[in-house]
Amino acid sequence: MRVVIIGAGQAGAALAAKLRSLGHQGPLVVIGDEPAPPYQRPPLSKAYLMGEMGPERLWLRGPDFWAEQQVELRLGAPVTGLDLGARHVRVGGEALPYDALALTTGAAPRRLPAAVGGDLGGVYTVRTLADVDRMRPEFVPGARVVIVGGGYIGLEAAAVASKLGLEVTVIEAAPRILQRVASPETAAHIRALHARHGVQVIEGVALDRLVGDARVTAAVMADGRELAADFVIVGVGVTPNTALAAMAGLTLDNGIATDTYGRTSAPGVWAAGDCASFPWRGGRLRLESVGNAIDQAEVVAANMLGAALAYEARPWFWSDQYECKLQIAGLNTGYDRVITRPGEGDAVSFWYYRGAELLALDAMSDARAYMVGKRLIEAGKSPDPRLVADPATDLKALLR
Repeated sequence: MRVVIIGAGQAGAALAAKLRSLGHQGPLVVIGDEPAPPYQRPPLSKAYLMGEMGPERLWLRGPDFWAEQQVELRLGAPVTGLDLGARHVRVGGEALPYDALALTTGAAPRRLPAAVGGDLGGVYTVRTLADVDRMRPEFVPGARVVIVGGGYIGLEAAAVASKLGLEVTVIEAAPRILQRVASPETAAHIRALHARHGVQVIEGVALDRLVGDARVTAAVMADGRELAADFVIVGVGVTPNTALAAMAGLTLDNGIATDTYGRTSAPGVWAAGDCASFPWRGGRLRLESVGNAIDQAEVVAANMLGAALAYEARPWFWSDQYECKLQIAGLNTGYDRVITRPGEGDAVSFWYYRGAELLALDAMSDARAYMVGKRLIEAGKSPDPRLVADPATDLKALLR
């Protein structure tokens, strides 16, 4: 069986490695549109941007791995089309045949439109190695950076910029930062963290436009305020890369729609990672996380070889900002109350409940709370909120 994987990110790399570890010996091709070998993205906005990690430490596998595993990497090679009937992938002028095809095309950052200055010089997004390489020279002490978007990517970039001595302003159109993904309690904790490091956070006011001739010089707010800017980082979310799937006529539903096994609407075509949505509790879910990319890709690899394993998502995420490590387990969708549990020192965790059911938790510099909460959620256990809130409660006892 000849397997072709389109997308050389976390999911594509995990899928290829898993196929080999499960004993697949047929031809295996991984196609990536970036020139770099498969690499991890989370450090881009943290350690790599800080200069604490070189590019070779980003690689998911050493340079010898792909050759030893007889995985053909085609890098810097955008796919221009799919012929599902003939089972061909078009790469440049070549029609590359496949028996099984996996789409692990990931997601792309939303950009500001040209009409509001998004095409000016000095305006950046954070998604790829090339993105960060382009913006790194801007990180000069005393430089003024405006970050559009108070989500995790924007806040991580703000933390790095502050640590490197820049003047940092974060603007968020929603009433508060992290509104889509976290509770007011978590947002308040993170906001206070940034304030202690001198970052100005402006909430509830949208960006009107960026101004400048060829290069951005200021951000104009909807209320008329003008913020001087030497450069701008846009962190307003991502959209799944579905253009190839759409051209081929695959079913889309908040990404490339798959069944519980990772199969798309076309025979022999699978999808995994940030680009794929899957059945979840009566609806559909698409997750943007390293954990999901790896776990889903490995299930797809097994199913390509006939395993028939249903994918059971176990959502978890993390974010590093200054000295704070935020670890998240579960999904808080539909929560109706938040239980606060103080930890040692500055540690704290926020536990999301819907009625008596524990849905998720956010743990700030509290690894013990995170590990216990994650295990509880995965086991479907919901401890009494009063016990969770009591610092005297032995967390491990909640697992019994």
